[in-house]
Order: sequence, then C-alpha cells, then structure tokens
Amino acid sequence: MHMADVASAAGVAVSTGARALSGNPGVSERTRDRIRRITEELGYVVSPEASKLSGGRTGRVGFVTPTIDEWFYASVIAGATRVLADHGIDVVLYPVADSVARARFFEELPARRKVDAIIVIAFPLTDYEWERLDSMNVHAVVVGIVTPDRPSVGVVDQIVGRQAVDHLLALGHREIGMITCVDPEGSHYSSDISREQGFRSALKEAGVAVNEDFVVAVRWGIEGGSIGMSALLALPHTPTAVFAFSDEVAFGAMRTLRRAGLEVPNDMSLIGVDDHPMAESMDLTTVAQSPRRQGEIAGELCVGLLEDADPPLQISLPTSLTIRRSTTPPRPGRRARAEQPPAGVGG
Repeated sequence: MHMADVASAAGVAVSTGARALSGNPGVSERTRDRIRRITEELGYVVSPEASKLSGGRTGRVGFVTPTIDEWFYASVIAGATRVLADHGIDVVLYPVADSVARARFFEELPARRKVDAIIVIAFPLTDYEWERLDSMNVHAVVVGIVTPDRPSVGVVDQIVGRQAVDHLLALGHREIGMITCVDPEGSHYSSDISREQGFRSALKEAGVAVNEDFVVAVRWGIEGGSIGMSALLALPHTPTAVFAFSDEVAFGAMRTLRRAGLEVPNDMSLIGVDDHPMAESMDLTTVAQSPRRQGEIAGELCVGLLEDADPPLQISLPTSLTIRRSTTPPRPGRRARAEQPPAGVGG
C-alpha cells in the first residue's frame, strides 16, 4: 500500500494526500477528513519519515563532536538525546576527530542535508563554518562554549579557573601549577584558553607570580594528565598544588604521583573540573558542572529553533566548588619528589 493508492481512491494528487496526512496547510478540512477516512479503510500507515520530508524537514539533529568515548561528551549527548526523543526527533552522530574530518563534514553537508540542526560539542565554529550552515538554513547550537550572538550553553571557563585557584590560594598555596590541554593537533580551544586566563588572573590578583615552568599543555584525557604530571615532577623545583583542566586529566596526574611514590594531598594538592562520577571515589576536589544538563538545554534550544521560536542565544550555567580530600594546606618543608624518575610512570 502506497500513498498513490490513497490519493487515487480519494481522487486527489499524491502531493495533496501527503499534505493532508502530515497536517500541512493548503488542504480543506473536508478533503483532509475524507483522505483520513480512506487511509483507515485501506489500512494505510503514514511513514514518520515521509511525513517529515513532506514538510521539508528530515526530523533529525546531528551531533558534531571530537569524540564519543569520553564522559563529558557522552553526557552531553545523553542529555540532548532524551529531550529530542521526547519531541520525536532522531539523532545522528558525526565524529570529527581532526581538522581533516571536520573540513570534510562541512564540505559534504550540503550534499547530504540529512539533518535540520546540529549540536556542536565543545569546540567553536569558524566564521566559514557558520556561513555554510546559515546558507543551508541548518540551525546550530554550541555546547560547552558560550558563543557570542549564537545559540549556546556552557559554563564561564574563566570563572572555573578562578574558582579552582582561589581555593588553592585560600589554603595557603603560592606555588601553583596547571595542566592545561590542547587538541590532538596541538591547538587550543577557547575553553582551554579561558581556564588558563582564570588561573593567571587569580594568581595576579593575589600578588603571586606565575611560574611558566609550572604550566604544561597536554592532550586531553587521563594519559595526557599522566604525562603532564611527569613533566612537572621532572622539574628541579615542583609546585605544591596543581590545577588540572578536567577531572580526567587529574586522574592521570594522580596515577603518576602514586606510581612515583607520592601522596595526594600530603606531597601535592590537586584539583580538577567537572565532578566526574569517579571524582568522589578518588576523593578529588573539583569545580563541578553538569554536562548532562548542558545537553538537555541544547536539546531544548534545538527544539525551539526548529519550531521557529526565539530561544535565548547564550545560556551560562553556574559551577560550584566541591571540596574533598585531594586539597590541603601546603606542609612546611615538604615538596613532591619522585622516588624514581617519572619518565617511566605513564602506562
């Protein structure tokens, strides 16, 4: 049974039948009722996909994300997917792990046109990429980075950096390091830059000079955190506390310290960002945020855009300091020293 059969029985064009069953305008109520009655008599079932396409929409939203393996990204996707599913919207994943994959996605999107909107997770779009989306009337929402004049939701990363460092300063630390992050190709995203700016401004306001040797940049993740801490332990003079870009980076740093025979916080205090599910069991002090809630809001923004509503452009969510046992005041005369060379720590 096809739409052509229904249209023939009703004495209307196929396009009229499709408009009537999809609820689109341009069909009288009398004709619409007749077509609905005939579909019931013939046992015709309207395809949701066909109904969406008849209105010029795909009924899909795409997630454009550097990875789907890490907790933050997976939580954003889970939150947004729940909201979109409640509105009958399907989702498609578009991993863009590097600049080549990213460029290919934006070049091929016009030919694909498989989505009505995209949710971009934790990286800023360039002017060219926005132009590509705008020219195709594809909506976009950015998660994890509050983007001027564009629909976006995230935290204020400069405040995140300040919250972490202010806590360490309040404990009495003055020799504070940071393990910041870069993407796989060595570039900084705006969140990396903003958190480091918060780190630097908090120290400056406290009258504490930044020791540039104490600031190391690594690839995001547990392994990156392990490598970053190894670099800090290799210094002749080590910090008494370290601010890690994320909890997962902090987990890697903890691993390196443990394998070097050092204790957190007795030998070095450590603070992360996120409040990852493992942070509590690791007793990690952290600046808490909710990526799942950010995903839910992104889904709501998408729904609003697709319904031609006028959703807010930028939504900044609050963060909060969660104090656990990984941070304490510095112990006089105590400084982290590895019992063995840290180069062999990672792994």
